[in-house]
Amino acid sequence: VPPPAPSLTGPPPQAAPATRVPVPPAASEATRLLCVGVHHDRAFREAVLDELYVHEERFAAPSTGIDAGRVLSHAVRARNQDVAWAAGILGLWLLGLVVTGGLLFLALLGSVGLVVARWIRGTGPLDSGVALVRRVLAFWVRWMSRLYLAYVLFTLVLVALFLGGTAFSGETLFSGTLAVARLSAVLTLCVLGGIVACVALRRGQFARVVSEELSPARFPHLPGDPAETGAGERLVRLRARLRAEQHQPLVMYEEDWPFRGFGTPFRTWSLSIELRPRGDERPVPLDNGEILRRIVPLVEALRVPSPRRDPAVAGAVIDRLRELRLDECVFLPADGIEFREAAPYAPQDFEAHRVAALEEGGEARRHFLRIRVGGFDEELVVTVFVRVHTQGGMLMAEFAPHVLQPVRRAYRLAEREARRHRTLHRVGHIAWAIVHTPASFGHAVRTLGGWLRGELLRLLAGYAGAPAEGPSVAVRELGTDEELSLFQEMDLTRYLKTIEDRVAGGVRTALREAGWATDEFDQKIVHVANGGVYIDTAKDSAIGIGNDNTISHTAAGKGEKK
Repeated sequence: VPPPAPSLTGPPPQAAPATRVPVPPAASEATRLLCVGVHHDRAFREAVLDELYVHEERFAAPSTGIDAGRVLSHAVRARNQDVAWAAGILGLWLLGLVVTGGLLFLALLGSVGLVVARWIRGTGPLDSGVALVRRVLAFWVRWMSRLYLAYVLFTLVLVALFLGGTAFSGETLFSGTLAVARLSAVLTLCVLGGIVACVALRRGQFARVVSEELSPARFPHLPGDPAETGAGERLVRLRARLRAEQHQPLVMYEEDWPFRGFGTPFRTWSLSIELRPRGDERPVPLDNGEILRRIVPLVEALRVPSPRRDPAVAGAVIDRLRELRLDECVFLPADGIEFREAAPYAPQDFEAHRVAALEEGGEARRHFLRIRVGGFDEELVVTVFVRVHTQGGMLMAEFAPHVLQPVRRAYRLAEREARRHRTLHRVGHIAWAIVHTPASFGHAVRTLGGWLRGELLRLLAGYAGAPAEGPSVAVRELGTDEELSLFQEMDLTRYLKTIEDRVAGGVRTALREAGWATDEFDQKIVHVANGGVYIDTAKDSAIGIGNDNTISHTAAGKGEKK
């Protein structure tokens, strides 16, 4: 390891008087909405649990702007609550099949029909002919099942209220048969009533958790969160490990997805120039660290509001650039690490990796200057990775922005629906439960099946003793939408343009002050700034020239538009 080199970055943002301290990740709006998501979205919850709770051999992906530990706590709590309700509802269905003489089986057929309709429809895109046929067929099956259930319910009510043995007192055997039928109908209606009550209570519990425990006013108070205080031993252990890893400057990555957790690559560019002396001057040798040290103060200055006539106005500026975070990070492959606990997260270990990676220009271990801006309460997160490398009389500059898009709008809508549900009259709660009771059997089976699968994998797959792996997915990326609002697009462009100009200015200043020619760099950087005409490499990038562009690129096997 080379001798220690001074750190490129200065004191943390909170030490600079002109900065604004960002909200802690555990209290951010993005974290709150993701916690709502694990209560609302079973598929999202199972993905979170599979990555962070079942696969305990995997390092945590960087949790940019969020606390994945808190999301995991709510995922475990939501799963436990859902499993308890699912077991109760499924038990009522099975008990009803026994005590009603099989009469409840008629209602069960309709419930199964609704599950089949959902399977027929699928979850893929609906822009093809086959998808349209599936959608029409699913619509027909769904409504036939609903009409069938309505007919069964009407018949049960009719038998329970209007038929009995007294109307046929002269025929004892036939009278007894009708009495049994009436009793079966009454029992069936009672069981269905119990299921309706469970569905209503489960929905009420969800609405209470979302509107009270996860409310914007209460959520920032971490010690009062029941998901944190009521955790079991395993969750406490995994959550502590997760929180020790998720915000480290040392990024343990999987070989195929080095930037997992930082979002989608966006307008990535790199350029190379030949280092030529300017005129007859003897230039000063430049290393990677010296160039980056010229960039740092220029980027840090973005936190300071521009001069105002009234100093009080300058202090009231809430531009997210005032919360800009800048640090050094080192990417290290997870392969070769025996256990997660063996990762070199200690400050002295990271410093050794930082010093060595800064100048070596290695392939697997890489040093970056990391610049991050979190807008819209950490829902729009822009992270820019800057790397410079000098070799063979050439200078290579890399500018790799990544964008985390907002949390899914469906989770915000689920919160609104939960609050509206709590304002309903009792009759409205019952009506809602009656409408959703037919699908309760399928929901209970899927919930218990997912829980059983996770428990079997945890107990039998041997993940606890497996060698360490890099992250497969990131919680923050799992819960994102694909669209930005116009305001978010405008802020994204502003953040990137501002940081790009400062980074380019720092490289140019370092070259000029050291006596190197800058004309080639100026020419190429102007082309990049004017629309990305000059790009030495465009892997995983979206490049636009001019205005009103629709830019499409493929990243991580998924087509995306910017």
